[in-house]
Amino acid sequence: MHRFFPTVVLSVLAAGLPLCAGCRSQRSPDPGDETSRPVAVQLNWYPETEHGGLYQALADGTYAAAGLAMDLRPGGRATPIGPELELQRCQFAIANADDVVIFRQQGIDVVAVMAAMQNHPRCILAREDSGVQGFDDLAGKTFQRQAGRAFVEFLRAGGYLKDVKEVPYHGSIASLVADPQIVIQAYSCAEPLLAQQQGIKVRTLMLSDLGFNPYSSVLVTTGRLIRDDPELVQSVVDATRQGWRNYLTDGQAGNDAILKANEHGMTKEALDFGAKVMKDLAMPDGDDLESVGTMSPQRWDTLHEQLVQLELVQPDQVAAEDCYTLQFLNAASTPAASDASAAP
Repeated sequence: MHRFFPTVVLSVLAAGLPLCAGCRSQRSPDPGDETSRPVAVQLNWYPETEHGGLYQALADGTYAAAGLAMDLRPGGRATPIGPELELQRCQFAIANADDVVIFRQQGIDVVAVMAAMQNHPRCILAREDSGVQGFDDLAGKTFQRQAGRAFVEFLRAGGYLKDVKEVPYHGSIASLVADPQIVIQAYSCAEPLLAQQQGIKVRTLMLSDLGFNPYSSVLVTTGRLIRDDPELVQSVVDATRQGWRNYLTDGQAGNDAILKANEHGMTKEALDFGAKVMKDLAMPDGDDLESVGTMSPQRWDTLHEQLVQLELVQPDQVAAEDCYTLQFLNAASTPAASDASAAP
């Protein structure tokens, strides 16, 4: 089911191919005001709970009240986030923090302006009857993963993939269900429920527990838009943060909107499960709604250093401080405790 890296796929753009078959773009109602601004947001995957705050803001009128005519565009298995922004086909997008750093390594001017998920949902999923208790028990197993992803390189560098057979991941838990010797990459807000629904008890190994914990559900834009129209960026950040606060309080409207947008096998049960997981990921220190969306320089410095050590980023080409900006986040609502979840 999850997740494919939003690589630079210019051929997709040139051919004009759809990014997400079976998904529909959703737009906020036009408030009828001539000052209403059309804004397109490219998602990095099919609409799911990690986009809940955006769909909540769309459904409950938060975007419309801010004078924003939002167009949420579903992604898919190879969504070209960087090129979509670079070619100005959208003004904003959703990405993971490690993707942002790598986009900049590729020469694409992507900048993070808020991060909904303080802890990343990335995990390794293993059956309880596999004998896997932790990352040190993966030897002898077959690991379905996307080659080249930063988290895979992190695991390899840590020695966790020694004597592990690596094979391509095809977006399904079917192999894990069929064979206890197979472990798969997953998101904690989705695949554990899918396994449970098929009667399989699983163990979820969180990458964040190893210290690889990039921000997730990150709202990104371009340096150009930040320079040319900071007022628009501020409006979108404010409305999106409020949408996430509303979603984490009562996400029914957002989940209903996701169900309408995602015809890729999404269910109400899956959304309810994911929404509960999202609360812990977005507010790891408790129900502090004011902290939702915040970022810290320390977290970005740590991530940048990790990607440099993994030789995925060249330090002379990408600086950590160029990957994000805090100017659109209210410093008064950024508690010092927000660094508590930073990877060591």
